[in-house]
Amino acid sequence: MREGCRAGGGGRMECSWKTVLLLVCASLGVQYTAIRTLRDSLSGPCQGAYRCHSRRHGEPLSLCDDGWMSVESPRKHILVFATTRSGSSFTGQLLNQHPEVFYVFEPLYHVQQAFTNSSSRIRRTLDRRALLGAYRDLLLNLYTCDLHFMENYIRPEPQDHVTSSFFRRSSSHALCSPPVCLEEEAAASSDLPDESWCPKRCGALNLSLASMSCLSKRLVAVKTVRIPEVGDLRTLTEDPRLDLKILHLVRDPRAILASRMTAFADQFRAWKIWNVTGRQPRYVDLSQITSTCKDMAASAETGLQGPAWLHGRYLLVRYEDLALHPETKATEIYRFVGLEMDQRVRTWISKNTNSNASAQADWNYRYSTSRDSRATAENWRLRLGFDVVRKIQSLCNHTLALLGYKQVQSIAELRNLSTSLVENKTFQPLTW
Repeated sequence: MREGCRAGGGGRMECSWKTVLLLVCASLGVQYTAIRTLRDSLSGPCQGAYRCHSRRHGEPLSLCDDGWMSVESPRKHILVFATTRSGSSFTGQLLNQHPEVFYVFEPLYHVQQAFTNSSSRIRRTLDRRALLGAYRDLLLNLYTCDLHFMENYIRPEPQDHVTSSFFRRSSSHALCSPPVCLEEEAAASSDLPDESWCPKRCGALNLSLASMSCLSKRLVAVKTVRIPEVGDLRTLTEDPRLDLKILHLVRDPRAILASRMTAFADQFRAWKIWNVTGRQPRYVDLSQITSTCKDMAASAETGLQGPAWLHGRYLLVRYEDLALHPETKATEIYRFVGLEMDQRVRTWISKNTNSNASAQADWNYRYSTSRDSRATAENWRLRLGFDVVRKIQSLCNHTLALLGYKQVQSIAELRNLSTSLVENKTFQPLTW
């Protein structure tokens, strides 16, 4: 029987008003702002987060005490905050290699899909604030190791907390290793690029076991490209249940567009025509890059200005710096998140930044992280036409200057790879 409830007359269950509110909130999957309001309205022992624990070996697993207890999470929390095709998969894998990290790749995908697949009437009533509220709500629950909350968005809906539809599960060591997966060969095969290997060896994902795995780790890391600006994360950085740090990954917008044109050919068909012919199609969607530049610059400006809510919680990293100096920048990232970079991480860096591209069977795989990072840092300069580059430079002039990316004035300058377009610029983490 749930604590706070008792059997009443006629076999009815009678619960305190606080317990009823908590049950209602859980069943409706309310927005983060509503949860925050409810939490703040409760007093005394009802404030704080659920105290979660596991029992000793051989005993049944118990995810959470039912009583509200005011406790601080022993875990640290990190968000790899980026835009599409900025090197975020590679950066997320840097953290995923550490044995004390519980890593989740793009869980907000499920939220986006749930909203997109809802009825047209519901979609018309949704606004940016509602979607961001749902994003923050899911992040909060993931960081507190309540993976059951994802059942509100995973389709088809999990049965008995078990699902075969967890997006890119294979990207997480924790979700493909004990206690989530008891198949020892699966953990040993963790470097395989094939997205199907983990479900094949481990079976469907048990979200209860995944929550247990999360609780056993020192750091919960989430990677996402679905939140527009770092300012949208303020409520999470100020939440007393979390110790959240934001790793803001940026990349040259010209390189981002070149990568998107390759990875998402259908969406960027007009850009590809422009790049080949040198003539701008009338129907080309310039917002595909202007919105990226706007959000990237706004987030960097917020972070580098140093508001109190980001002190000690924000680090800006350029993908180009990480690609050219992977071990040095990875050490900086690990220092920022508060973990030691062990040999397993160093080995992965060496293997995945010195690959022979021509020998890689998975080179064209959309989310591949194995490549010669030094050679690919600026190879977009050989793939983009000068007319396209010139247009991006005019649209993203402020972003390029802010982040230290040089502009080119001729096709010869664009193709001359002996001269880097990445300025020597340092972005220090914010501290008190």
